[in-house]
Amino acid sequence: MKLLLLLGLVALSQCLVSRVPLRRAKTLRQSLQEHGLLEDYLKKHPYNLADKYFPKQQSAEPMTNFLDNSYFGTISIGTPPQEFTVIFDTGSSNLWVPSVYCSSPGCRDHRRFNPAESSTFVGTNESLYIAYGTGSMTGVLGYDNVKVADIKVIDQIFGLAETEPGNFFYYCLFDGILGLAFPSIASSGATPVFDNMMSEGLVAKDLFSVYLSKDEQKGSFVLFGAVDNAYTTNGIHWIPLSAETYWQITMDSVSIGGEPVACSNGCQAIVDTGTSLLAVPNGALNAILGALGVSVGSNGQISCSAISSLPDVVFNIHGNAFAVPPRAYVIEMAGSCMLGFQGMNVPTEAGELWILGDVFIREYYVIFDRANNMVGLSRLS
Repeated sequence: MKLLLLLGLVALSQCLVSRVPLRRAKTLRQSLQEHGLLEDYLKKHPYNLADKYFPKQQSAEPMTNFLDNSYFGTISIGTPPQEFTVIFDTGSSNLWVPSVYCSSPGCRDHRRFNPAESSTFVGTNESLYIAYGTGSMTGVLGYDNVKVADIKVIDQIFGLAETEPGNFFYYCLFDGILGLAFPSIASSGATPVFDNMMSEGLVAKDLFSVYLSKDEQKGSFVLFGAVDNAYTTNGIHWIPLSAETYWQITMDSVSIGGEPVACSNGCQAIVDTGTSLLAVPNGALNAILGALGVSVGSNGQISCSAISSLPDVVFNIHGNAFAVPPRAYVIEMAGSCMLGFQGMNVPTEAGELWILGDVFIREYYVIFDRANNMVGLSRLS
C-alpha cells in the first residue's frame, strides 16, 4: 500500500511540472529579407511597438511586434489532438489559432483548427477582435481541451481566427499565440491558459520559467510549475511587479561605462518573450547610440568588426546590475550587423517605458512568479 501511494505521488508530481521545448528558427524579418520584401514591407506598414502596450482601442495588439520573434513551441487542442506551433508570449494573455473558417492567405498557409473533428469542442456566439498594426484578426471564442506538454487543461477558452491581416501571417513560422500575461489585459475577458492551470491545480507552483538558448537550433524551453535549479547557480534576484497587467517592473537606470545614459530618474520595463529586440523610447535610443558611438541616422547598422570594442549596456533594477554584453545586443543578419535596440513612441502620460525582449532574456533565466507577483532573474553563464 505504501509503495502504491508513493508511486501515485511521484506520478502526480510529474504531472504538476511540465517542460515545453522551444525551437529557434528564422525570424519574419529574415524571411522577408530573403524574399526581397523587407524594405517594401516596412514602407507600407510603419509601426510603433508601444501600440501593443498603449492601444488606441481596448483590444488592440500590434502583430508587427513579432517581426523578429524566433522561438516557438508546440501545443495541441481538441480530441483527438490537433497540433499547433505557438509563441509563448508574456506580453499578451489570449490563446488563439487559425481555424478552418479562415480563408485569409495567412491561415491557408498554416495549421487550422477544425472544431468538427474534436469531440470535446464547445462553441460560443462570442466574438474576438484584435487590431494589429497591419490589419486585424477576427474570430470566435470556443472551449476545448488544450494540452501543453504533459499538462491537459479541460475546457480552455480560446480564439478561432476567421480572418487574419493581409499577407503578414503568410511568412510567419508560427500558427498562433499563447499569452502568458495577466487576465486584466485579455481580450473579450477570456481566461488565460496559465490561470486555468493554477485554478485547476495542474502546476506544483504558481509560476513558470523561461530559458532562451543562444544556440541556433535547440535547448530553449518554458517550464510550467517549477524552477530548474541547473539554471540558477548564480543565484536569483527577485523583482516585485509594478503592475499586474503585463510582467511590468521598475528600473532604476540604464548605464554604459558606469555612467547613466537613460532612465536616470527611474522608469517602467516589461519583460516580454513576445518581443525579440530591446524596445526603448526614441529619446533613450538616441542617448544609447551616442554612448556607443553609433550614428543616429545609421538605423542601428554597425560594422561587425566593432563588436569587440563595444561596452556592456547595464540595466539597473531593484538595486542590482543586469549587464547585456555586445555579443548579445548586436545581431548578425545576412552578413551585416545591427544593434538589437528599437525605438518606439511612448505616450507622454505613460512616462518612460522599456521592453526587455529576447535580447535581454537570452542572458538570464527568467522566473515569472504569479504567487508572489515577482520576476526572478538569474544570470546565465
